[in-house]
Amino acid sequence: MNLYHCMVELKSGDRALQFAAAADAWLGHLKSENIITDWRLLRRKFGLASGQHTDFLIEIEVESMSALEKAFSQLSKMDDEHTRRYEFMHSLIGSMEVGLYRPYPDPEQRERIALL
Repeated sequence: MNLYHCMVELKSGDRALQFAAAADAWLGHLKSENIITDWRLLRRKFGLASGQHTDFLIEIEVESMSALEKAFSQLSKMDDEHTRRYEFMHSLIGSMEVGLYRPYPDPEQRERIALL
């Protein structure tokens, strides 16, 4: 399993519930289409955070790197309804940082893999 980890800050204004509904519409759809394995939305509690911690975290689960590649391929072929769901959710985001994580320790035990 791999976790696509997104740290999200919304644009100005109180749109947290609107963002939660938009994320559910978009990511819930991706899960129902088996494009992703699962997802969850987390919000910072009591405003408690340090450094670069954002107000929201989204974790998107995919089974493998090949599943992530397949997801990106499928998303490149979005129809108008998919595009509207994505664009509405994304329109609420002011800034976002992403990372790809894996459970650790794992069988591969590779910290870096390179072709060159």
